[in-house]
Amino acid sequence: MELKTENSALLVMDMQTLILRNLPDATSLIKNITKALDHARKNKTPVIYVTVGFRPGAPEISVNNKSFTAARERFVSSDTQEWMKIHPDLIPLKDEIIVIKRRISAFTGSDLEVILKALGILHLVLTGFSTSGVVLSTLREAADKDYRMTVLTDSCADADQEIHRVLTTKVFSRQAETITTEQWIETSK
Repeated sequence: MELKTENSALLVMDMQTLILRNLPDATSLIKNITKALDHARKNKTPVIYVTVGFRPGAPEISVNNKSFTAARERFVSSDTQEWMKIHPDLIPLKDEIIVIKRRISAFTGSDLEVILKALGILHLVLTGFSTSGVVLSTLREAADKDYRMTVLTDSCADADQEIHRVLTTKVFSRQAETITTEQWIETSK
């Protein structure tokens, strides 16, 4: 299998320090994403970070949104800048783009699609936490928008290992290539 890498971008999604606290051990995830970042940068593949964030007081959170409403107090009581900080081991380079989203999908409430179109991106390489959250939602929306996709299965993680396994082995392959970070590095040299 050889993956075309032109017109590709690596998306590093929801790798915020405060979000990663929901994962018992983020060490291997961070290590794998670091490998993906090194490879993308070496090959001049654009890297786009996606973070979830809200204005002070979180006015974007509707009472109708069950998942965000459950965490609304956490968003309201925390410093928005502190909340959006990317893990220190994965800090973007000065020319790398950071997109702020307002929902689970990287597209919803962000300018991601405008940036992808401006860069001529047709292929998304997805990484992030959580597999059942941002990765699933972004994959589904990107598929509807006709992007080609690759999911780096070991550069994604979920608090529930069984959900991660089912998504990466049975669901995602219907709309994306599902490979490990090492396989992506080897096939996209």
